[in-house]
Amino acid sequence: MNPIEQFEQSRDTNIAGLGKDDIAKNSAIKFMLDSAPYQYTYNFSWLGRPIIQYPQDMLAMQELIWKVQPDMIIETGIAHGGSLIFSASMLELNAICGGCQDAEVLGLDINIRQHNREAIEAHPMFKRISMIEGSSIDPQIIEQVKAKAANKKKILVCLDSNHTHDHVLAELEAYAPLVSVGSYCVVFDTLIEDLPDDMFSDRPWGKVNNPKTAVWEYLKTHPEFEIDKSIQHKLLITVAPDGYLKRV
Repeated sequence: MNPIEQFEQSRDTNIAGLGKDDIAKNSAIKFMLDSAPYQYTYNFSWLGRPIIQYPQDMLAMQELIWKVQPDMIIETGIAHGGSLIFSASMLELNAICGGCQDAEVLGLDINIRQHNREAIEAHPMFKRISMIEGSSIDPQIIEQVKAKAANKKKILVCLDSNHTHDHVLAELEAYAPLVSVGSYCVVFDTLIEDLPDDMFSDRPWGKVNNPKTAVWEYLKTHPEFEIDKSIQHKLLITVAPDGYLKRV
């Protein structure tokens, strides 16, 4: 076994061990609960735009974008645009390293606020970004997305808009089929199912009504996807447990 293979085997062993370590997993949950009052995920930016993600998930997405080498990333939920900028910059790095030269990011949001739109459009990475305003589960919006994705070969999807069960399930039905074999549909905020219900008293989602329950329901009839547990095991701190869905 060469040194690279030895390193990778050791890493896989460590990740598997983390997946079985309840103390480590409970410590991660405690950190997320303790940091939540300070809106921890709101405290980070990417190339100048708020990204509203855990750094761990950002690193996991970098690994996936490099591994998959997508020529399109579809994202539902734009907010301040940090995730769009992040994805576009990863595609730019892929291109510099010999990957697809015209890879692009498509963002969807029911309400793209003007100040956010202006900041995204003024960013150097906007050259790889396009946006559609409207509900991600509106049939007309879905058809627009399918049209833009029609000639793409490797598609990665990220779902991060309305977090209710029905909405996310509808997004999965609409966009997961666009994911290419070997790529991923990443469903964010599945963590809601694992947190106290009173954390979301002002939101329409909570326990038994969230992205994770939508994922579980979707997988009952879609064996072409499986949860890549190795990602959540190595991250420990993630908003997307059971949310990294690989198309096999």
